[in-house]
Amino acid sequence: MLTAPRISSRFTQLLLLAAILSVLTIVFYTNADAIHVPESISLKPPTKGRPHHPIDDLIEEAERQQDALLQKESHTLADAVRAYEERRGRRPPPGFDVWFHFAQDNNALVIEDFFDRIYHDLNPFWAVPALTIRQQAGDIFHRISIRNGSTSQLSDQRRVWLDLWENLIGTIAQHLPDLDIPINVMDESRVVVPWETIDEYMTVEGNSRRIVPASEVVHKFGKTSVGKDEEVPGFDPQWEGGPYWDRAVIGCHPDSPARSYKAEVDYTVFPPLNNSYPEKSHHGYVANWTYVKQPCEHPQLQGLHGTFVEPISISNSRKLMPLFGGSKLPMNNEILLPPAMYWTDDPFYSGGEEHGTEWGKKKNKIIWRGAASGGRNKDTTWARFQRHRFVSMVNGTSIAHAEETGKQPNFELPESGQYDLPSGSLAEWVSEWGDAAFVHLLCFPDTNPPFCDYDDAFYQVKPSMPMGEQYNYKYLPDIDGNSFSGRYRGFLGSTSLPIKATIYDEWHDSRMMAWKHFVPMDNTFVDIYGIMHYFLGGRDAAAKKIALEGKQWTETVLRREDMQIYVFRLL
Repeated sequence: MLTAPRISSRFTQLLLLAAILSVLTIVFYTNADAIHVPESISLKPPTKGRPHHPIDDLIEEAERQQDALLQKESHTLADAVRAYEERRGRRPPPGFDVWFHFAQDNNALVIEDFFDRIYHDLNPFWAVPALTIRQQAGDIFHRISIRNGSTSQLSDQRRVWLDLWENLIGTIAQHLPDLDIPINVMDESRVVVPWETIDEYMTVEGNSRRIVPASEVVHKFGKTSVGKDEEVPGFDPQWEGGPYWDRAVIGCHPDSPARSYKAEVDYTVFPPLNNSYPEKSHHGYVANWTYVKQPCEHPQLQGLHGTFVEPISISNSRKLMPLFGGSKLPMNNEILLPPAMYWTDDPFYSGGEEHGTEWGKKKNKIIWRGAASGGRNKDTTWARFQRHRFVSMVNGTSIAHAEETGKQPNFELPESGQYDLPSGSLAEWVSEWGDAAFVHLLCFPDTNPPFCDYDDAFYQVKPSMPMGEQYNYKYLPDIDGNSFSGRYRGFLGSTSLPIKATIYDEWHDSRMMAWKHFVPMDNTFVDIYGIMHYFLGGRDAAAKKIALEGKQWTETVLRREDMQIYVFRLL
């Protein structure tokens, strides 16, 4: 690890807002927390010898956007300062030069867009007094603290994820001032401030933007944590329980579909599904990765995702506070860190040293193994959970039953001709490439693990499969569990092709390009059949290209060093 003068950071800068607001400058605020392709893409003439396909357009557009992104790389400190000022509208914080050289010494690709997530998360705090932020940070129970370049933690019990985050922060603590870093130790997101309040805060943030003259630039920070002898009032987050949808929807724009949506309460009826193309898709395929992840724009997810049906835990606050976590919903207000499981070497999440055999030797199938997580699935609600729906949709037996009877509890069969699928039995075709199963049904109450009285008729429990073994299959679907999926970085770093569906945001969203580094999927999964028909129908080379380019890109921008650089910049 490099040694360098002790430096402060963007989070530290916010802590001192009250004292230095007059000399700080302008940020370009962006709501786009992921790079995405345009909503409307014109079709091109068919390639000679092969009909043109809508996915061809999406892949080509992703290539163009990736090329444009790479043109923004900062090669020198002057480049990085210029990019910061253009994108953020402010002078860089003190110590920016040390951070940049740290990134360079760790062979990082420095593109200012990569750090959009930080400013999306932190900008509302410009409206909060610095002393208030310090008081909150020092009073939230689960936290990691930095004092004199060393880390410690406060917790009610030993928590593996907290240990991993402390380890990550500890690798750069020598460069950071004294700080208190509150941590969300739950799977679920916990902070949702009303949209109207955040809008007011963003107005304050916007009014504070300006580029100060060089003579007024602040080169040093002062106080960044509450001192031992300081008496400060306690902070009460006012945690709330109750149905999570009601808590989450207050973070949506007042004119968004979610704000006027009448939430379901009876989950025994058929889910709110249809077999039409997803809204704003490109002929049925995801064209805007940011949009498709937004529950505010897709209120039917209230009855299609365990997070909203019944999560494992509900403890939510409407107060803006500096709470850090590994993932969050788009309407949540936590500050994102790289997830702890991305920092671990545990093969359960990473696959270890295994990345998969060469493409031509892989099984030409999807593979998915996992627990039936996502929340408390009960006999009256299990048909509304995302993992249950996906496993049913790629199971030949489930599809055959639906074809024979016209009935299936948790998915719709595609309309004939909609995705230009092979003629004949859908069940027989899916059986050729589909291999998805639960390793534990996680029923609530869990009286006969790993089985379940009300699920046994629909699902066969199979043994778990190590990640390294899964990499011997070409296609790796990745589905949310209780929150985001901790296997995603491992999948991206393999030689197989990730097919991703999620409603959760992560730290790396501004770095990964849909259709360039992974295949995006709608949260209804209605497009899974079309996706598989595209790649299995003579476009194996396209699948291989995305898989291997995704792996190469992961080894460039999602390394452990990149996590250090991100957290260094954040804190």
